[in-house]
Amino acid sequence: MKRVVIFLGIALVCAAIGRAAYQAALPPAPPLSKYVPAGSLLYLEAQDFSALLTNWNSSTQKKQWVATSNYEVFSRSRLFLRLKGASDQFAAAAGFPPSMNFLSQVAGTRSALALYDIGNLEFLYVTYLPSAKSMQTTLWQTRAKFDPRSAGGVTFYIRRDPESQKEVAFAVSGDYLLLATREDLMAGALQLMSGSQNGTQDRTIESEQWWSQAVASAGPAGDLRLVMNLEKIVPSPYFRTYWVQQNISDMKQYSAAVSDLFRSDKQYREERVLLRKTAPAPTPAEGLEAAADLIRLIPENAGIYETKAYPSTDSCVDLIETKLLAPHLGPAPASEVAPQVQLTSGETGTGSDLETRIDQAAVVRPVRPQSKSSLEDLLGKTQILASLQVQSTEHDQSGVFIGIHSAIVLTAASDWNEAAVQSAVADFVAPSLTASGHGVAWQQKSGYSQLDGLWPLATAVHGKYLLMSGDPALLEAMLLNFNRKPDVKPAVFVAGFNHEREQANFARFVGVIDRPSLEPSNVPGMEREPQFFSENMASLSATLAGISAEKIMVRVEGDKVLETVTYEWSR
Repeated sequence: MKRVVIFLGIALVCAAIGRAAYQAALPPAPPLSKYVPAGSLLYLEAQDFSALLTNWNSSTQKKQWVATSNYEVFSRSRLFLRLKGASDQFAAAAGFPPSMNFLSQVAGTRSALALYDIGNLEFLYVTYLPSAKSMQTTLWQTRAKFDPRSAGGVTFYIRRDPESQKEVAFAVSGDYLLLATREDLMAGALQLMSGSQNGTQDRTIESEQWWSQAVASAGPAGDLRLVMNLEKIVPSPYFRTYWVQQNISDMKQYSAAVSDLFRSDKQYREERVLLRKTAPAPTPAEGLEAAADLIRLIPENAGIYETKAYPSTDSCVDLIETKLLAPHLGPAPASEVAPQVQLTSGETGTGSDLETRIDQAAVVRPVRPQSKSSLEDLLGKTQILASLQVQSTEHDQSGVFIGIHSAIVLTAASDWNEAAVQSAVADFVAPSLTASGHGVAWQQKSGYSQLDGLWPLATAVHGKYLLMSGDPALLEAMLLNFNRKPDVKPAVFVAGFNHEREQANFARFVGVIDRPSLEPSNVPGMEREPQFFSENMASLSATLAGISAEKIMVRVEGDKVLETVTYEWSR
């Protein structure tokens, strides 16, 4: 009996090895881009679309998001309503709605979506789906309602809505399911699959320069790959309207981009390549190395950090002012600022306006040319190679408020003059802190200097490094890291965010900010809009609570901008 079992085990192992060898000997499947006609603005390809869709539908992130009031508000937004309108037009042309059930039916493994028109959402979708499964889809079951056509020796089916003139076409070619919203796209894809030649119709997306350059610049394809023709996408009015980042001017310098997403249980990594239309002058390596070197100074408990190579003088001055010095200058006195008149149902203000003068107009101060401060003059005369800003939050002693602690490091090409730095900083802050010079003298501490007043601003100079912080404890933690060795490659930009540490403090902080505005709607039957910070942003943070940290690194190689974005998952 044992011999029989052993024999069967050996036979099964041999069969498995033989099957693996046979599969390895098979030629690799051609990329789906070979079947996509030219003219696409955007190309999205998944190694296993069905698995991605299943993961999303079963994720806690989706369940949390659709249950929030923010999703309810989003469902009434202009973008959502336009997408719903496109969905209704598809349903009218196809004869059934594009529901999640339908999407699950047509989701195969290797899948590609090519978008040809953003406004009209004209697309071609190709997926590897065994023909037996294709026959079970709603598309195939309702093919009698479609008109048959033929291209490349394959029959496809098309249906048109007479009111909107929208088209829906589909076909099953071997183990591939194709879906398109234009008849010519379907016919072109089938002809490409058959290998037939028919003039320009056989030109694929792979023959276009933007595609070939972008793909050649990228590494291996990830679980999800996105390729974009930015030269055509950016001028689109729909892109300008709905592009969340609103950085159209910055995007104009790029001709194409490709992004690959690699997924694992603990990490999502996105590799991006953006191609500039013209290559900039080479960036000296000294600044790139200096930016990477500053990473070693970041404390372990830092909430957020950002380092840049070759920052401009204006950006360094602005960074110091906004993160350290300007918050202590304060706005104009409230008693000299009259409130804006609101013609509502009779209210003249709220309790927060009791100290506001309304019996006289706001004081108009004459605009006077401002001379450069000694701090601006000092930074302007110094060649700065890199900058680093670090921020963390923590509860105050009472546990009520959230304090933000910031630190800044500037690396220069030569050693800093500590006396000149202290003099420039003192001159900058003195008008807002003192009228007699008290509180702006420097006290020597262990490794750094600190103002002798109520404001604990601290500075330290270590050769080419200038460190400044409004929290001496944060500065001390950074000084302890000078013995570390840098472990980051030279880069133009590096940033990180510790979401796990900052999430609770962020929610409490923005809740205090928005609390005065949390009033019920005055319109009967209408709910109030969620507050942006305490509800919109906090809801996004709560939905993505499983992401513990995020990091981005930017490098430049000739006309290529290389970005690596990493998301760490805690659960």
